[in-house]
Amino acid sequence: MTSAHDTKPKTAAIIVAAGRGTRAGGDIPKQWQYVAGRPIAAWTLDRFRACGHVSTIILVLHQDDIMRDIEGISFDGITRILGGETRNASVLCGLKEAQKQGVDQVLIHDVARPCVSDTVIDGVITALNDAKGAAPGLQVTDALWTHDRGQLSGTQDRSKLMRAQTPQGFHLAPLLEAHLAHKGDAADDVEIARAANIPVQIVPGSEDNIKVTTPEDFARAARILKGHAAMDIRVGNGYDVHRFGDGNHVILCGVKVPFDRALQGHSDADVGMHAVTDAIYGALADGDIGQHFPPSEAQWKGAASDIFLRHAASRATERGYTISNVDCTLVCEFPKIGPVAMQMREKMAEIMGLDITRVSVKATTSEKLGFTGRGEGIAALATATLIKP
Repeated sequence: MTSAHDTKPKTAAIIVAAGRGTRAGGDIPKQWQYVAGRPIAAWTLDRFRACGHVSTIILVLHQDDIMRDIEGISFDGITRILGGETRNASVLCGLKEAQKQGVDQVLIHDVARPCVSDTVIDGVITALNDAKGAAPGLQVTDALWTHDRGQLSGTQDRSKLMRAQTPQGFHLAPLLEAHLAHKGDAADDVEIARAANIPVQIVPGSEDNIKVTTPEDFARAARILKGHAAMDIRVGNGYDVHRFGDGNHVILCGVKVPFDRALQGHSDADVGMHAVTDAIYGALADGDIGQHFPPSEAQWKGAASDIFLRHAASRATERGYTISNVDCTLVCEFPKIGPVAMQMREKMAEIMGLDITRVSVKATTSEKLGFTGRGEGIAALATATLIKP
C-alpha cells in the first residue's frame, strides 16, 4: 500500500519570458534572439524538457508574443500564458496556472538563463524534499568596493554575500500566498519568500548559469552552449553482393581492375562503393540505394556508382553531418585487391571530400567457403561514422 509520503510531488517549471530585455540590444526581445544557432528561449525550454522531474512547463509571455509562433522554437507540451506588467506579476500568473494544474511545487526560472545545467536543477528539486524553498547561489569571491561618483569610498565585507541564480524552487501553496500578500517590487522570488518568513535553502549554483543581459553575454553564452552541446554521432552499416559474369574487368571502389570476368548489376556493379553508400544512408536512417535510385528506372542502367556515393555524402552534409570515416572490406578470392587498394582509397576520398586517412579499403578471402570462396562473386561490407557537432 502506498502512503502519502511515497507519492512523488508534481513539479512545474515556470519560465518567465514576458520582459523586453532592452539592455541586451537588438530589434527583438533577447529571449527570441539567437545564440549558438538557436533562440535563447529554445535552449532554456529544452533544459527543462529534458528534466525527468518536471511534469509541466509554464511559459509566461508578453501580450505581443502570446499568440504568435516564434521561429526556431517548439511549443509542444508547453503551457503558454499571459504575464503581467512586472516580473512579480508575471510569476504570480504562473503560480495561479500551476495551482490550476494541481502542481505541488514550482521552479521559477529566468528565460535568459539558457545554460542552466541538470545538476543545478536537480539540486534545487532535491532540496525541496526537506525545505520549503531552495535556490542556487555562488559565493562572492571578488573584493567589493563602494564608490561615490566614480571615486572609491570604501570596501564591503563579502564573507556572507552570494550571487543569486535561478531556478528558485518552492512548495507552491506558501509561495502563492506570499506573492498574493506582497506589496511593491522585489528582486526575485527569494525576496518575496523571505518577506513571508519562508526559509530558503541555498544549493550550489554554477558559473556557467549566466543570465544573458548585455550584448557581451551572448558570446559567452554561445561558448558555454557549444561546449556543453552533446555531439550527435551516428554509425551505419552497408552490405552488398554482385555475381560474376562475362567481361574483362571489374569496377571496385571506383577503380577499374583488369580481370577475366565482370560483376553483373543494374549499374556498374561496384560492390564496394554500393556498400559504403548504403552505410552512409544507414547512418542517416535514410533508406538505401534501391530507394533513391530504383533499378526499375532505365536511367540508372549502367550508371557509374560515384553518382550514388556523391548523393549519400551530400545528404549527410545537408543534414549538418560530417563523414568522420568509412571502412570497406571486400570479400573475394580474386582479383587481388592489395595492389590497387591505395587507388581505391584515393578515389573514394575524392568523391566524399575526405582526407585519405579517413577512408579504409581492405580485402579478405572466405577461405574457399560460400559463393565468394567458390569464385561466384564478390561481397562487400562497410561502416560509416557521421558526426554532427
